Amino acid sequence: MPELPDITVYLESLERRISGLNLVRIRLANPFLLRTVEPRLEDVFGRAVAGFRRLGKRVVLELEGDIFLVIHLMIAGRLHWKAPGAKIPGKVGHAAFDFANGTLLLTEAGTKKRASLHCVKGAEGLARLDPGGLEVLDVDLHGFAAQLRKENHTLKRALTDPRLLSGIGNSYSDEILHHARLSPLKQTQKMNDDEIRELHASIQAVMHLWIERLRKETGDGFPEKVTAFREGMAVHGRYKKPCPVCGTAVQRIAYAKNECNYCPRCQTEGKLLADRAFSRLLKDDWPRTIDELEERMVRS
Repeated sequence: MPELPDITVYLESLERRISGLNLVRIRLANPFLLRTVEPRLEDVFGRAVAGFRRLGKRVVLELEGDIFLVIHLMIAGRLHWKAPGAKIPGKVGHAAFDFANGTLLLTEAGTKKRASLHCVKGAEGLARLDPGGLEVLDVDLHGFAAQLRKENHTLKRALTDPRLLSGIGNSYSDEILHHARLSPLKQTQKMNDDEIRELHASIQAVMHLWIERLRKETGDGFPEKVTAFREGMAVHGRYKKPCPVCGTAVQRIAYAKNECNYCPRCQTEGKLLADRAFSRLLKDDWPRTIDELEERMVRS
């Protein structure tokens, strides 16, 4: 799922192309993409683009007349800038937003179509789509600490909960926790002040780092290589590959349809975190530390 750095670069790229231009029309290939009925899409045709903003992991286009188009890409949704009047791709195409100088295509890979488009009026309509999480690049340390300690969750869950923090998902939460040298399973209400300070600083550092990297990668073009697995990430998507800090093989916890990647030496004091399915299968044979795991690998 595109997260804060990806959405930021999407918005900057769109601003360079369509700021102040009129939205000629919207072509829907998948009627289920649109989740609202008022205002009607036909009512926004011809309106100028007045602004751009991010709402959690959503792309928001503000049109004149206080109307907002809110695009949630979910996991597999992507945006593409094409020539004016570009055809909507058959299997993956959802919609086309036509402007005089080009067409913004919305596509979604896979069989489960979860991307959505909302057309809402005014600040109140927009607020109803806001999960409520704090903006992680704006919140100060005091506000961050209070938000984090409000409920007791694992750090992995807290970072990715849009009701608590805005814009962080599965990919960048792994990178943030590795940067902060914190276990993904540490409980938020058991964190001391130094750990919270380090986590707050790591969020700022990792997000700014990747925003700048993606800006440089995109240049004056349009971000076409939006992915959860990027070259240069420390642990996310790097299972069994060496940690860039200590060289230890990156480990993972698989849960539901996601996975959490971490370095056992940098983040968990050498302990292996139990993968629910695999550790239940192996029971007493499950290695408890990275040293034990590495020893078994040598013997095998």
